[in-house]
Amino acid sequence: MKTISLTCIAALSLAACNQKHENLKYPQAPVDTTVVDKYFDIEVADPYRPLENDTSAQTAKWVNEENALTQAYLEKIPFRKDINKRLTSLNNFSKKGIPSKHTDGYYYFYENNGLQNQSVLYRTKDISADSAEVFLDPNKLSEDGTVALTGISMSNDDKYTAYTISRSGSDWTEIYVMDTATGNLLPDHIEWAKFTGAQWHGNGFYYSAYPRPENGKEFSNANENHRIYYHKLGTPQSDDVLVYEDAAHPFHFHSAQVPENESALFVFGSGEGLGNSVMMKKLGGTNSKWTVIEPSQNYEISVLDVIGDKVYFYTNYGAPRYRIMSAPLNSPEIKNWKEVVPESEGVLVGVDFVGEDKMILTYETDAYNQAYLYNINGTEISKIELPSIGSVGFSTSRKHNEVFYKFTSFINPGSVYAFNPADGTSKVERTVTLDGFNPDDYVTEQVFYTSADSTKVPMFITYKKGLERNGKNPVYIYGYGGFNISLTPSFSANRLLWLENGGIYAQANLRGGSEYGEDWHLAGTKQNKLNVFNDFIAAAEYMIDQKWTSPDYIVIEGGSNGGLLVGATVNMRPDLFKVAIPRVGVMDMMRYHLFTIGWNWASDYGTSADSKEMAQYLLDYSPIHNIKNDGTKYPAIMVTTADHDDRVVPAHSFKYAAALQASNTGDAPKLIRIDSKAGHGAGKPISKVIDEYTDMYSFIFYNLGIEPESVK
Repeated sequence: MKTISLTCIAALSLAACNQKHENLKYPQAPVDTTVVDKYFDIEVADPYRPLENDTSAQTAKWVNEENALTQAYLEKIPFRKDINKRLTSLNNFSKKGIPSKHTDGYYYFYENNGLQNQSVLYRTKDISADSAEVFLDPNKLSEDGTVALTGISMSNDDKYTAYTISRSGSDWTEIYVMDTATGNLLPDHIEWAKFTGAQWHGNGFYYSAYPRPENGKEFSNANENHRIYYHKLGTPQSDDVLVYEDAAHPFHFHSAQVPENESALFVFGSGEGLGNSVMMKKLGGTNSKWTVIEPSQNYEISVLDVIGDKVYFYTNYGAPRYRIMSAPLNSPEIKNWKEVVPESEGVLVGVDFVGEDKMILTYETDAYNQAYLYNINGTEISKIELPSIGSVGFSTSRKHNEVFYKFTSFINPGSVYAFNPADGTSKVERTVTLDGFNPDDYVTEQVFYTSADSTKVPMFITYKKGLERNGKNPVYIYGYGGFNISLTPSFSANRLLWLENGGIYAQANLRGGSEYGEDWHLAGTKQNKLNVFNDFIAAAEYMIDQKWTSPDYIVIEGGSNGGLLVGATVNMRPDLFKVAIPRVGVMDMMRYHLFTIGWNWASDYGTSADSKEMAQYLLDYSPIHNIKNDGTKYPAIMVTTADHDDRVVPAHSFKYAAALQASNTGDAPKLIRIDSKAGHGAGKPISKVIDEYTDMYSFIFYNLGIEPESVK
């Protein structure tokens, strides 16, 4: 096992002045060479600790200098403005979501007419009509589009609508309430909520929130004491009733759920294990006590609904690929569960109830979706035929039999269908066309390649028809590999720029995700994490072996946990890639758990406090701590982060970029792009998305030595 020496790490802080970079003079980061942490008997220097203080004058100066350097570099790229124009054109098409029918007689749906910063929520009583009325337009909540609508929850009688917003990409949530019929805003306003919606019961709703943070510490300090409150309409937040807290476990998340019939309150706890605990209290009576359904966080358990006197659960308890269970409402403990739909070969990823007696089950098979119609007793009725390999989402209700779904793929921007459960047929409600894009010109194929330990890993490859395997095609490899998250086919207008210029897009389904259930997930966690990096490296090697490309034409990109993936694999195999884009990445594996909700990632990563063995394992792949400093040539790297990222705090990217720039890794540029009024990515306005992809693609093409033809 390799131990990082104090001398080497400390030297990084001083090396920037001595490195020679072609046409680039990197800013001097604030340094403290006295900072040394001890993990059991392992000593690790952290010279860039001052960059963790994102409100200091030193950090602000460094950020301004880094952004000035990056912008100066990007501005000299001759085709950057043309890329921006082409991306703007590609994104300028109407995007419509799945309709949802409510008891007020309206169909509600989101639509973006093309370049609106945020999608608008519309409603109509005639789904076939060409026009609809605006119900809520988040673009009017801010001048620059940085206030995002993050959720909608209507009361069960549809009288009231609670909606959640976030500002500048933060995970902090505010809740507002409207009169559904008139659209008038009520005085109710909830602040400092997080990871929550509104769960309606009676004349109010349950929500989750943290105590108000100290000024200046809203976006970096660890979040503690997540609590559940009940808010009664017409009262101030200060009067809200504390419903549940767990003072003994300040780092647990707690969320509430109330079924449509408002018969019970379910409370879920997570943050320690790979799943969640569940408890329940009946509503409507007096002195109801909590019933513990499952005390541990060893399994994922979701409550699908309460129907009659039964609770329906979705879970991986006893079924790594998930199944549906039920139990009496009066005795819902796990010991009383009965199987409704058993575990299948595919991974069960979605359950939607239809009317009084049916449900639609969505499975994931080899990382793409398949859907089936079932009776509520668990009997399969028929398969729902989807257009091709892709991803699907359904809109249903127990109050009626109307079903809508949206299908997308790498080359399908998203078609909306109406499904008839009576005869099993689908009808196209809306298709999307993009000017200058013909999906028939492109093809997606799925391959299975072999990783370092002989595991077969699936990967989707999308490219323009007729592309030759000449070893010189630019290849963009994307991966994630963590937190039980699956990468299924998806459409990106920005990605079309890559494809139309002869690029190949490869999406690797690495271990750590949910593509094959919990076993696949666990194979990429804690001291199995190297499997994920080896899977990603093997994806690049496969593309080379198959003569698609060579190292001079390979780009890798990933965000968040995927940013960690990029940083780690560049350190392991810098020879394999030409360009790397680690976005909002987890880069300091020794200290990640000390910021905001970082502690919640311990179930996947482990922490440096767990054991000496775990600390050493993390240290051996932590991106910040394994950057070479011996002249080894690294690819061109552009790190991205944002000032309001309170999930993966920007200090990760700051410290990583500073260490990169101070190290002897060749003359390829090592830059950092730091966005303002933006967060981890969700809710980012389209104008900022286009600007970010403009800079990414400009950097990529420029460092590949390719001038994109389609932007001329």
